[in-house]
Amino acid sequence: MTPPFSDQSPDTPRRFDGIGQNRSLARGLEILRAFKPGTDLLGNGELAERTGLSAATVSRLTQTLVTSGFLEYERGARAYRLAAPVLSLGHAMRAASPVLNAATPFMRDVSNKLRVNIGLAGADRTEMVYLESIRYNRRASLRTIVAGQRVPMELTSLGRAYLATRDLAARQALLETIMQGYRSASWKPIVADIDRAIAKIAADDYCVASWQPGVVAMSTPLLVPGGQTLALNLSLMTDDTPAAVARQHAADLLDLKNKIVIELARRSPAQ
Repeated sequence: MTPPFSDQSPDTPRRFDGIGQNRSLARGLEILRAFKPGTDLLGNGELAERTGLSAATVSRLTQTLVTSGFLEYERGARAYRLAAPVLSLGHAMRAASPVLNAATPFMRDVSNKLRVNIGLAGADRTEMVYLESIRYNRRASLRTIVAGQRVPMELTSLGRAYLATRDLAARQALLETIMQGYRSASWKPIVADIDRAIAKIAADDYCVASWQPGVVAMSTPLLVPGGQTLALNLSLMTDDTPAAVARQHAADLLDLKNKIVIELARRSPAQ
């Protein structure tokens, strides 16, 4: 669990104290971040608890966000929900993304050809957020992972592929934050799995994980122009072992990555 925003948390990436950075804006964004999938309404008290901000600060910020149209106020519940402009921002981001415009056609082609799921995700603090998710399964009930969904960095192949690209200090800082939500006994095997995944990526440029029953996923880091690091994955529902899935699809995943890298380079303004 990610620690809340707080004046007493100077080492968290949420602190905006640099020149030209606006602390009130940062706090307002923390209010919006407090809303997660499955969360409809949040009152000021719940928002204060989730963000670590004072009740007075939360009250001022929610009033401003309602006035600006990013929150709606439900009078009967005395609580807030996200409003339509939040969704429009996500749509604008996806429509304008040069990475998604370049990668999605290749991802869709591989998904249809191999009958597998293909995803592309970026890091947001200690979680991975799907930028695109192409689900092959024809049963709608099984197509549950969509763009915008978050998954744990420490448990998923996507997250471990991303962690493998971080320098030792940055990786350790992330892991120290994540481990606060675990008991020591349950954290140790997760760290061991992360270390194995990092070694696998160093050797073969991909890692494999099976954190959900019956689902095997494999991921590879994807460095895009501008320096951003994403993670590309291939997953499927199967009774096969992770090793068997890797033998069957590692080349497919790396070939897809290569096609995306070439297309991004072709489209780069520097070319």
